[in-house]
Amino acid sequence: MGCAPSIHVSQSGVIYCRDSDESNSPRQTSGVSQGPAAPLHGLFVQTDAADAVPAGRAPGPPGAVRVRRARAELGSGSSAGSAAPAGTTCRGRRRHCCASAEAETQTSYTSVQQVSSAEVRIGPMRLTQDPIQVLLIFAKEDSQSDGFWWACDRAGYRCNIARTPESALECFLDKHHEIIVIDHRHTWNFNAEAVCRSIRATNPSEHTVILAVVSPASDDHEEASVLPLLHAGFNRRFMENSSIIACYNELIQIEHGEVLSQFKLRACNSVFTALDHCHEAIEITSDDHVIQMHKIHRDSGDNSQTELHSVRHRNRRKESIDVKSVSSRGSDAPSLQNRRYPSMARIHSMTIEAPITKVINIINAAQENSPVTVAEALDRVLEILRTTELYSPQLGTKDEDPHTSDLVGGLMTDGLRRLSGNEYVFTKNVHQSHSHLAMPVTINDVPPCIAQLLDNEESWDFNIFELEAVTHKRPLVYLGLKVFSRFGVCAFLNCSEATLRAWLQVIEANYHSSNAYHNSTHAADVLHATAFFLGKERVKGSLDHLDEVAALIAATVHDVDHPGRTNSFLCNAGSELAVLYNDTAVLESHHTALAFQLTVKDAKCNIFKNIDRNHYRTLRQAIIDMVLATEMTKHFEHVNKFVNSINKPMAAEIESSDCECGPAGKSFLENQILIKRMMIKCADVANPCRPLDLCIEWAGRISEEYFSQTDEEKRQGLPVVMPVFDRTSCSIPKSQISFIDYFITDMFDAWDAFAHLPALMQHLADNYKHWKTLDDLKCKSLRLPSDS
Repeated sequence: MGCAPSIHVSQSGVIYCRDSDESNSPRQTSGVSQGPAAPLHGLFVQTDAADAVPAGRAPGPPGAVRVRRARAELGSGSSAGSAAPAGTTCRGRRRHCCASAEAETQTSYTSVQQVSSAEVRIGPMRLTQDPIQVLLIFAKEDSQSDGFWWACDRAGYRCNIARTPESALECFLDKHHEIIVIDHRHTWNFNAEAVCRSIRATNPSEHTVILAVVSPASDDHEEASVLPLLHAGFNRRFMENSSIIACYNELIQIEHGEVLSQFKLRACNSVFTALDHCHEAIEITSDDHVIQMHKIHRDSGDNSQTELHSVRHRNRRKESIDVKSVSSRGSDAPSLQNRRYPSMARIHSMTIEAPITKVINIINAAQENSPVTVAEALDRVLEILRTTELYSPQLGTKDEDPHTSDLVGGLMTDGLRRLSGNEYVFTKNVHQSHSHLAMPVTINDVPPCIAQLLDNEESWDFNIFELEAVTHKRPLVYLGLKVFSRFGVCAFLNCSEATLRAWLQVIEANYHSSNAYHNSTHAADVLHATAFFLGKERVKGSLDHLDEVAALIAATVHDVDHPGRTNSFLCNAGSELAVLYNDTAVLESHHTALAFQLTVKDAKCNIFKNIDRNHYRTLRQAIIDMVLATEMTKHFEHVNKFVNSINKPMAAEIESSDCECGPAGKSFLENQILIKRMMIKCADVANPCRPLDLCIEWAGRISEEYFSQTDEEKRQGLPVVMPVFDRTSCSIPKSQISFIDYFITDMFDAWDAFAHLPALMQHLADNYKHWKTLDDLKCKSLRLPSDS
C-alpha cells in the first residue's frame, strides 16, 4: 500500500486510509474489515503486534488483544513509501511519512480500563476526567521519544507525536493536550523555546504542562539554570533519560501534581462561569452558614452587570458547601424580587474595608501560590485573625496557676454568669451636692505641713500616704491644685483658680473613702504618676498642651464613684449600671459620664465653660478615650498596639540614625492617642513600680478590697469571680507575682523603652524579689512576721 494522505486507526486496530482524490469513501487496507473512518491529515501508521513487544515489557493478560502502538509521524518527508501490512511489526524498518503527519494511540487491553474516564472529587463535586493526552514534539525518532511513547502506553495516556512546530501547534489546537514534551536537546532541528512560546500564546495552553527534555551537563560544565526555560513557558525540565520507567515516573508525577491541580482549577472556573450567566442573586455559604460569596446580577435596561463579592473561608471540618438562591425567578412575587435586587446590590457594592480586612485579603492572595504547608499555616493565621480577642493571651488550666487565672478572670471579663433575683444597688447617692463642703482654700493658703510635702511632688518617690494622712483623706484637692498649676491648666481652660478648686472638691467628694483601694488617694496617686510621665522628655515632645490637660483631667476622674467592686461583680449582680451600659466597660463608662455630669451641672465648678466648642469636643473625646483605656479587657490590645506602632518603629529609627530622638511626633495623631492610653494605663497600675513600702501598702489595700468583694459574693450567693481572694487562704505574694508577671512586666518594659524610666524598673525588680522571697518561704502575708 502506498503512502496515504490520511489514515485512522480505530480502537480495534483497524487501519483506514483516505486517497488524495475527492472520494470520501474509506478504502480498507490489507484485507482488514471495514469500519467507520475518522481521518486525520497526513498520517503514517505503524502497528506493533504483541509478539513485537520490546524486551522487558510484560505482555497483556491472556487472550487480550493489545494494540502495542499506532503511531504516526508529523513532519516533512518523502511523499512516497509503503506501509507495513496490518498485523505486522515495522520495528527496525525505515519509516516513511507524508508531508505533515500525526497519529494517536489508545493502547489498552480490551477492558480499556487504563484509558477509561476517571472520577475526581472536589469537595461535594464529582467530576469526570478524560484520559490524559500527551503531545511529543521530536524532530526525529530516537530512544528518548520511544521512552516517552512507551511510558504513555504503560500509563494509559493518549499520545500524539509531532515532527515540526507547525504540525505541533495544529495538533495542540485540535486536541488540547494536558502534557506536552518538547525536545530541547538539538537546536538545529527547531527552536524548542520558540515552539513553547507559540503554544503558550494560545488560550488552551493556560492549563497545559510543558516539559523540556534537555541534555545532561558535561563534567567540565556547570549545570544550566532553569530560568530561561521558565521564561519561555516551560513548567518542568527533564534530564535526558531513555529509560521507560524514568519517563513513566515523570509523567505520573505531572499527572498527580500539576495536571490534577489544573483540572480542579478548570472545574472551579466552570462553576463561576455558570454563576456569571445566572440572572439570580446567589449566596454561597458553608455548612454553618458563613457566607463565602455573594453574586448580584443588576439589570437596568439594555445594560446588565454582574457583581461577585467573594470571601475566602476555609474550614477543614466541613465537607460540603451550601448554595442557595436568595430569590427565585419563579417566585409568585416578582415585584418583591425586583425591589430586592437593587437593595442587595447597594449593600454588597459598599466599599467598607477595615484594616483587618486588608490584612486578610493580603494573606488570602499569598495563599494562592504558596506550598501546602505554608497555605495551611496561613489558614491558622486567618482563624486567629477572625477571632474577636486578638490581643488577649490564652491562659492554661486553672490548676496550673489559679492565682493568675482568677485575677485575670476577675479583671478582664464583663460578667461571667448571670443569676436572677440578685441586684447590687449603690448605698451612696452618686449625685451628692457639694453645698455642705467647706470653702476651698487657695494654693497660698495651704497649711505648711501640706506645702512641705508638696514640695517633693515632682519626685517619683513622693509618699502619697503621708499626704492622705495630713489632708484627712482629701489628697486629691491639694495635689491637684499643685499639679494643675504647674502645667498651666487654668490658663489653657481660661478658668479661675476658684473654679478649678471647686471642681476638684466635687470630684473628690464623689470618690468613696470607705473603699480600701479605689478612693481619692488612688486617684491622687494616678494623677501624680501621670504628671511625672508628662515631665519625661520624649513624652513631652510627643504631646501638645491639650493632650497634657486631657491626661491630667482623665487621671483625676478615672475612678470617680467607684463602688469598690469589679465589672464582673456588677454584671453578675445585675446592677443598674451594668444594665445601663450593657455589661460593657461598665465602670469606665460610668466614671467618664458622671465626671462630665458633675462638671457641667454647676457653673461654679464647670472648668470647661469658657473654652470654645471645638476645643471642648476634642478635649472631651481625649478624656473619654483615656479613661476607657483603663478597662482591663483591652489591656493586651493597647499594649500590643503601642509596641508595634511606637516601640518597634522607634527602635528601627534609632538604630538607623544612631540618635535618641523618638519617632512619635506631634503630627502623628494616632501615635499621640496610643501614647496617652499607655501613659494612663501605666499610671493606673504603677503600684509595683513604687518604692517597696508604698508598693506593700497598695498591695494590702487592693487585696482587702478583693477580699471584701469575695465576702459579699458569698453572702449574696453570687458567682465568686476571684476564688483565690479568700481572706482565710489567699497568698498575697502569689497574687502580686501573678499580677506583675501577667500585666506589669511587658507593659512597663514597653513604656520604659519609650519614656526612659530606669528608677521605676529598678523598683519593680526589687519589689518582685520581695514577693518571690515571701512566696519561697511559704509566707502569705505582706511581710515576714519578724519584719512586722
